[in-house]
Amino acid sequence: MNELTTAVIASLTSALVVTSAYHLLVAAPRAARMRAIVDQHDGMLGGGATRATDRLTALERDAVEAARARDGQARRIESLEKMARTEVPRVGFVRFNAFDDVGSDLSYALALLNGEGDGVVLTSIYSREDTRTYGKGVTAFKPATDPSEEELAAIAKARAAAS
Repeated sequence: MNELTTAVIASLTSALVVTSAYHLLVAAPRAARMRAIVDQHDGMLGGGATRATDRLTALERDAVEAARARDGQARRIESLEKMARTEVPRVGFVRFNAFDDVGSDLSYALALLNGEGDGVVLTSIYSREDTRTYGKGVTAFKPATDPSEEELAAIAKARAAAS
């Protein structure tokens, strides 16, 4: 049994010597060379204190955050565009005297149009006895029914208003 123990210890010792020699002669120089290559790579990428892999991870994280922000902005722009299609940025207002026997310009025509020229023109006619209000649809800056001069003037003012 003593011989077996001696043989096992001799085998383990020789394995340890071979492993140590392999480490010193092969693995350690290769690991040192690999570290030098990684350091050189990091230096070429503008290294400094941060490693290239850390910078790449940060860039990937920033790209994901930018995509998320871009998606949020796209949704916001879409909702604003939907709102803008129905807004009334073009307003034209004309006051006029409908009847010779009534003083002052108490009658008016008011055009409320969106950017494409769709909307309504409202006309209020004032007389000594009563006041009447009329509304006409407008499509592409053209009234649906025969317009008065004042209604056409209000539509022209609205058309010239903010685009």
